[in-house]
Amino acid sequence: MNKLISLRIDEPLFQKLHQHLFPGDGDEHGAVIAAGIVETPRGIRLLAREVFLARDGIDYVPGTRGYRALTAKFVAEKSGYCAEQNLCYLAVHCHGGRDEVCFSADDMASHERGYPALLDITRGGPVGALVFAKNAVAGDIWTASGRFQLDHMTIVGSHIRRLYPSPQPRPRAADPMYDRHVRMFGDVGQEIFSNLKVGIIGLGGGGSLINEWLSRLGVGHIVAIDFDRVELTNRPRIVGTTPWDAMTWLTKSPVPWLKKLGKRLSPYKVHVARRVAKQANPSIRYDAIVGNIVDESTTKLLVDIDFLFLAADSMQSRLVFNALVHQYLIPGIQIGAKVPVDKQTKQVGDIFTATRPVLPFPYGGCLHCHELIPAGRLQQEALSEEERRNQRYVEDEDIAEPSVIALNVKSAEQAVNDFMMMFTGLYKPEVKLCHQLRFARERSIINIEPRANDDCLDCSNNSRSRRAKGDRHRLPCRIPFSRS
Repeated sequence: MNKLISLRIDEPLFQKLHQHLFPGDGDEHGAVIAAGIVETPRGIRLLAREVFLARDGIDYVPGTRGYRALTAKFVAEKSGYCAEQNLCYLAVHCHGGRDEVCFSADDMASHERGYPALLDITRGGPVGALVFAKNAVAGDIWTASGRFQLDHMTIVGSHIRRLYPSPQPRPRAADPMYDRHVRMFGDVGQEIFSNLKVGIIGLGGGGSLINEWLSRLGVGHIVAIDFDRVELTNRPRIVGTTPWDAMTWLTKSPVPWLKKLGKRLSPYKVHVARRVAKQANPSIRYDAIVGNIVDESTTKLLVDIDFLFLAADSMQSRLVFNALVHQYLIPGIQIGAKVPVDKQTKQVGDIFTATRPVLPFPYGGCLHCHELIPAGRLQQEALSEEERRNQRYVEDEDIAEPSVIALNVKSAEQAVNDFMMMFTGLYKPEVKLCHQLRFARERSIINIEPRANDDCLDCSNNSRSRRAKGDRHRLPCRIPFSRS
């Protein structure tokens, strides 16, 4: 049975490991990675959570059957830790070379001697070994159902890149439709986009723009999630809608039952988004999910995506988005636009748009650490409409805030450009992916310095945090009630 197995690691953790393995002495060095896991029909992803560096001469010593080996004590300590934390155990060492690497015969023999026992110690693992060259990695992964080779490793940072055991064949020439694209980032860049699976939460003003642009960029697979329908007042902000979608001849009717019928017959936003995407790229794979991201069954559809956009404005959606980014090492961006209006004077205040990249490591833009998921707002959203009215959490709750598609464009275009630059490596090394606020009336831009909290339960190295734990940690979602 063939099973695609990959590894994801965040950029700071990879740099820590790489500097240890390749300090410039040309010798062999060792380490252990403790990893979470996610299993889906696309395959198995191992998610690097911690790296334990083996000290030369103490934890990594001359071997009896090979050049060097991790000591029995070091292996016992780290495999025991992985078993206790319900994580996967991966032994690491390096070889010489640059762009190609493989295990030696001694390496493979040692795996066969030790890994069946490690599978028992770690309660089914997976367990395995990785061997690195400077620009390559190979893996021998043991699971309860068999032994598999690592397909690739993804490094998640401002430049999202992959390492393979050997150089990949040159991609085929891109479709002529993308001729102007490949003049910028080549056939390799276009191939990268065609193999990506991208999630979009919220297909309103900002999300519908992102949806069309990703489709035209050549992204191969989109998972779109929204529970709302098209209506007359959101038509000006949703790309691709028509009067027919809004059922205007019914919803404008003075007859109540006809108006209600019109609202029930209007299509869901995700179905309009699918139509727009298919018009832009007929070969795209598109999952139009009518659902709420706070429901666990819906959220689980996103655990193996390659990038995530949040274009919904609730605190609960931010909570789940932030958890997905950190728990499954999925880079993402949250967007939004705000047009505040003073309740007394009715004057428009400081109009601003936000583009907030979130990468899965401390100081990566965590929404919790930036205090963008206030507990009071989460509690407010958890109440029923009647409870909110009784407690007066929201004044004038039936009055919608102003919203204009041009403002959605300002936040969405930076988000899609970030996405494009991150996967093609076009950002200069000094570029920082800070949260960015644009104030429309002043024509000013503010970059927010990254923040991190050592006790954060999403992004930190705290033992209780969800970072990189994958399927072996609960998401902050609603679980469907079942009658026993």
